[in-house]
This record gives sequence, structure tokens and C-alpha cells, in this order.
Amino acid sequence: MSGTVIRLVIGPQHPALKEPERFILELEGEQVVRAIPRIGYVHRGIEKAMESRTYIQNLYLVERVCGICSHAHSICYTQAIEELLEVEVPPRARYIRTIFAELERINSHLLWLGLIAHEVGFDTFFMYIWRDRELIMDILEELSGNRVHYAVNTIGGVRRDLDHDKASKILKRLEIIEERIKRYIPMLEREQTLLKRTLGIGPLSQIDAIKYGAVGPMARASGVKRDVRKDDPYAAYDELSFNIITLDDGDCFSRIMIRAYEILESIEIIRESLSKLPDGEIRVKVKLAVPPSEALSRVEAPRGELIHYARSNGTDKPERYKIRAPTLANLATFSKILVGAYLADVPVILAGIDPCFSCMDRMQIIDLEKNEKNIWTIEDLRRYAREWYQRR
Repeated sequence: MSGTVIRLVIGPQHPALKEPERFILELEGEQVVRAIPRIGYVHRGIEKAMESRTYIQNLYLVERVCGICSHAHSICYTQAIEELLEVEVPPRARYIRTIFAELERINSHLLWLGLIAHEVGFDTFFMYIWRDRELIMDILEELSGNRVHYAVNTIGGVRRDLDHDKASKILKRLEIIEERIKRYIPMLEREQTLLKRTLGIGPLSQIDAIKYGAVGPMARASGVKRDVRKDDPYAAYDELSFNIITLDDGDCFSRIMIRAYEILESIEIIRESLSKLPDGEIRVKVKLAVPPSEALSRVEAPRGELIHYARSNGTDKPERYKIRAPTLANLATFSKILVGAYLADVPVILAGIDPCFSCMDRMQIIDLEKNEKNIWTIEDLRRYAREWYQRR
């Protein structure tokens, strides 16, 4: 405590947090004047682990970066390796990847809509939306055999094909989801519990969204028309017609509505993909040894722009692999939009960025002999990487 400023620590273990993370809030009365996130509690060393596994083994590992975005990470990874190999994926495989990507987006957005409703005390809507989410998870299970990690992608294409019966089931269940979302949207716009807890809360202007590098629904809710599916098309997105949904208010309510509208847009993308699904092979054979090169891959994950960087050295294992998750890009905005907010609104604002800390966390070095902690900056990590590879 300094004068009238009180420091309040939330986390890393806290009932409001689904994952361990620490936030230091400086308060004047009930209002936040400064917010400092402390990341690193769930760093799992996946990037380093990928360097000791083959490209095929890494297909399994990269899906475990995030459960709800596993297909997005898998697409991003396979695209990077396919670029290193100069392999062209069959058209049918590109469309199947797109269909799974949009099913995953719907799944993620439904999950988040339920969680934000729970945060504001609208538990009835939470139960409704998670009931509806089961329809999407059932589709994913029927198509891939798994409800979470779908294991659909492989280097050079996909492992699973779609037949007419499966396509019909997808369309029938999407009709149910579409009808319910269209019914929920007016409900969200009228529900006073939700409006009082989200309308005007945690505003992020378009200028600040660009300045702080916001991505995904976080940026689009502030009027920033940014979407990798349009800006740098991958899979089959360059052959599909769809809209980038944007809103202008940039508050928590806009972040709710942007995801609701994106669910409807994803349904249309899946319908068009199924109607245009070409015949042919679903994968091509690839070499196990990747020639020396480097590649950067981007996809629009449900939370925003996901970036994978790969460098090969001629063996069957990557020399370096780097992942930039969308939560890391959006975390800078969190410190900005909390300033001026009331303490009671902090959980809602945090939930509004749809954080996944397991995707993005970094590490802290602890010297047990000296009992010292050292948090590495990006420059420290780069210096260590250069020295390590020089010694190698």
C-alpha cells in the first residue's frame, strides 16, 4: 500500500481463474489504476520438445498446445512443414481442413459464450449454450473419432475423408445451431443482467486495438477489420465468399456479439465448403527428411492470429520451432483496458479476451542456490538461443 493506492494480487491460484496466472492490480478505492500480468506458470517446453521429435511425431505434440484450438495449431504446423518441403496439398484436403477449422471455431465460440455468461451470473444461458455445444462436439467425434484432439491433419493433406452421409449430418445439426443462435442474439441484446455487466465495460478503441496489436474477435469488436482468412488466405478460404464481422464499440458486450455473429458466418462457410467439396485424393506422400530452409505459417485460430515458425536442417527433426499464440498478442491490451475499470469488473474483462495461458506462457529461471528468480525477456531468450546453437 502506498498512499491511497492498494496493491491486490489475483492468482496464480484463484477461484475465478481456470488456469494459473498472476495479476497485480493497483487500486485507488474500487478503480484499477494499473495492471501488471505475470505469465509463465504453465510453460511446458513444447517448442523445445519438438526439436527432439520427428516431424511426424510432432503432429501429435502440436495438437496438445491447446485443446480448444488443436486443429488450428495442427493446420499451422502442417502448412509450415509443407512449405519447407514445397508440397502442394490436394484441393479436397484443403476444403476438409477448412470445414474442421470452422467447426472448431463454432465449438470455441460456444464454449466462450457460456463462460462469459457464467462470469456475469447468467447461468441459465451458460447451460443452454453448453448444451448446444454438444451438437458440434458430436459432429467432430463422428468425423474424427475424438471430441477434443481431432488428429485430422497430416503433412501433405488430411487423414479423414468426408462422405455424403457425414456431410448430411453436419448440415442437419448446423441448422439446429443456427436456429438457436438466431434466437439467442435478441435475448442477449435484451437481457439486463448481461447488459449491466458488459455494456461499456473494458472499452478498447480502434486506435488502441491497432497500437497494442490486438487480434481476432478482440480486434474486430473494436472495428479493426483484421482476419488471416482474408488477409493471408490458407486452406480453401481464397475460394470461399464470407464476411469479416466487425463492431465499433469495443466493449465486453461487443466481444460477446462478435462471437455470436461469427458462429453464423462459420455455418455459412461450412455450407459453402461442403457444396464445393472437390473430388480427388486427400493427401500426398512426403519425404521424411526436410531440406534446410525456414518457413512462417499463419492461421486465424478462434482467438485470433496464430503464428508458427519452423527452421529445418536436412534431418527428420526441426532445428527450431516457435509458436506465437493469439492470447500473447491480446495480453498487452488487457493492461490497457483494465485502467479505470472497477474491481468487480476485472473477471469479466479478463474473460473478454478469451485467454488461454497454456498456449502462450513463457518461463522463469530460478537459482535454488542463490534463491533468486530471473524472468527472461525476449532478448534474453534470443541471446540464449544464439549461444546454444553456436555451441551445438
